[in-house]
Amino acid sequence: MPDPSPAPSRHGLLAAGNFIVDHVKLIDAWPAEEMLATIHSEQTSNGGGAYNLLIDLAKLGAPFPLEAAGLLGTDPAADWILEDCRQHNIDIRQLRPRQGLSTSYTDAFTAIKTGRRTFFHHRGANAAFSPEDIDLSASQARLFYLGYLMLLDTMDATGPDARSAASHLLEKAVLTGFTTVVDMVSVAHPDLIAGTLTALPWIDHFILNELEAGQITDRQLRRGDGSPDLDAMESAARALLAAGVRKSVTIHAVEGAVTADAAGCVRQSSLNLPAGYIKGATGAGDAFAAGFVFGLHENLPAAECLRIGVCAAAACLADPTPSQGLRPVGECLELGGTHGYRQP
Repeated sequence: MPDPSPAPSRHGLLAAGNFIVDHVKLIDAWPAEEMLATIHSEQTSNGGGAYNLLIDLAKLGAPFPLEAAGLLGTDPAADWILEDCRQHNIDIRQLRPRQGLSTSYTDAFTAIKTGRRTFFHHRGANAAFSPEDIDLSASQARLFYLGYLMLLDTMDATGPDARSAASHLLEKAVLTGFTTVVDMVSVAHPDLIAGTLTALPWIDHFILNELEAGQITDRQLRRGDGSPDLDAMESAARALLAAGVRKSVTIHAVEGAVTADAAGCVRQSSLNLPAGYIKGATGAGDAFAAGFVFGLHENLPAAECLRIGVCAAAACLADPTPSQGLRPVGECLELGGTHGYRQP
């Protein structure tokens, strides 16, 4: 299999995939059917893998160019996304509105008492996003991020060769000279999992949570008492490498994360945050990914990428929206010194 190295002139990140407007609502508690819950506050924010990653990296102070690629509708939500990207100095030349489509959105409810989230999602324009909607040759970015697999209908669809469209796009990205980074969502759908597996040989760095890793490897990554089984997480990461992922697999959970690559496995506990610190967990996984990608682009060791990732996730937890809690990377790392890390 060809393994071209990125050209030395390549610099920056091209992020493609889900661009969503999140309507984040804080509620007193999740109600039973036909019962009422009180909305205490609501905000509009960025949402979706590609969008969250780009905004998070901008807030982390990424010293490299950020480019967006995706589909929007022709509506006020699209205008809101485009203006938000402009304000964060994100290149939007490949973030394109399309007539006849509506911009994707999610109603995200966070219960104040538990911090748990529930999502109602309108797939909208993201469902139509296809490999033909992105011009890889127009970018000189070093990293190509695609997310989320299993929430991009056209990308997830398989063709006569049984490969997903995302698999073909990632192959083209690798052969063009990009280093590919992929994230996915938790969807219990065997056909989608099968399609995702066809993309593995063209993923350089695969980032996913323990639920997604458990689904795609058919493994239980938590013990009966609910605690994470780090040995099982490492085993799942190594299994995904054996199944074709080219360079590294990173699996993250509330309690911490592991990365497996050719050099072995590295673990990193999450921060020991005080009671009352967490205002919402929406976007925490994407914040972790953004911190990891920050380190990846800067050629930092896996251990340092993981440390930035868990600190960025901790910063995210201080605000109910996906990205408003993010701050420059140095300030995120200071959270680790302030609060310390969980016991392994």
